[in-house]
Amino acid sequence: MLSVLERGKIMAKQLTIIFWSILFGEVVGYIGGALDKLPDNPIIIGVVAALVALLTANLVPVISGSKK
Repeated sequence: MLSVLERGKIMAKQLTIIFWSILFGEVVGYIGGALDKLPDNPIIIGVVAALVALLTANLVPVISGSKK
């Protein structure tokens, strides 16, 4: 069973991942849209970036067998 402090650290890590992935996803989406002359949809870009980052951050240690 995780203590309150450990759960708080895990939540802070997940929120940091979400924040930075949305930020970087928006920047990449804006630049990519400008290069392709396509409109960007900030909501979809942010959601997709956050999901990919969370899946990557949480599944890579599980798949590789390393401990967090």
